Amino acid sequence: MSTLQAVPLDQLVDTARYPLSELESAEGQAVVSRARRELSTLGCTVLPDFVRPSIRDALRQECSAIAPRAHFDVETVNVYNIAVDSALPEDHPGRRTFQRGNAFVARDRIPADSLISRLYAHEVFQRFVARCFGLPQLHELADPLSGLVLNVVVPGMEHPWHFDTNEFTVSMLTQQARSGGDFEYCPNIRSAHDERFDDVRDVLDGRGERLTRRLPLQAGDLQLFKGRYSLHRVSPVRGEIARHSAIFAYSERPGVIGSVARTRQLFGRVLPEHLTAEGRAVRGDRLLD
Repeated sequence: MSTLQAVPLDQLVDTARYPLSELESAEGQAVVSRARRELSTLGCTVLPDFVRPSIRDALRQECSAIAPRAHFDVETVNVYNIAVDSALPEDHPGRRTFQRGNAFVARDRIPADSLISRLYAHEVFQRFVARCFGLPQLHELADPLSGLVLNVVVPGMEHPWHFDTNEFTVSMLTQQARSGGDFEYCPNIRSAHDERFDDVRDVLDGRGERLTRRLPLQAGDLQLFKGRYSLHRVSPVRGEIARHSAIFAYSERPGVIGSVARTRQLFGRVLPEHLTAEGRAVRGDRLLD
């Protein structure tokens, strides 16, 4: 049983600073307004010290106990997560390849009474996140593996430049690396209607300083991010301590399940739900991926 099971939400989250249940209050409106403004202009917002300091060590220990359940594999990938041998022009950024060595603990291997599970499924937390993104409602992914995951980047590994397949991402750092493991991103480097391959190529070739931001994160910070349109990465982790972050995946539509190929890539397995849902996905844009 989780040591945090009996702790109510307002003892997990600094609700004086982030009044999740009182979003119509002046304080609540100020938090939401800032988040929306930064998401609109920067594609990202960070809510520092979202988890109370008194809980952070228990959070770290809980996720560290889960981390060994991660599926780990070193793969050759590109920023679009498509086949690296895809028929693309010679100078296309999709032809640039990287070694991805991060790992993911799937949702079905994360205890339901853990802190990150309870936050992910909490209706008050979901309403707050939806409000920050300017959405009327959010739904947990129906995917039994990828709705909630713990990302693990061990020393010597990295999560190289990539785009997300979903429009927005919610994550929380639970353990910092001793060195490295920085989150870097290129705000709104593309749109739903323009891939901007030239800018993406500049970043991959080391000429994209003007487009790139480095975001300092501390354990317990909550990050809201538009990863569909912002190229991003976690830089190589150095030292003896792995970087752990919880990723909370939501959708505007109910019933969303990941593709067979992407699920197998991340978790090394698929379930009957993925096979049944294959081919039913409805794309919201025509981006490469």
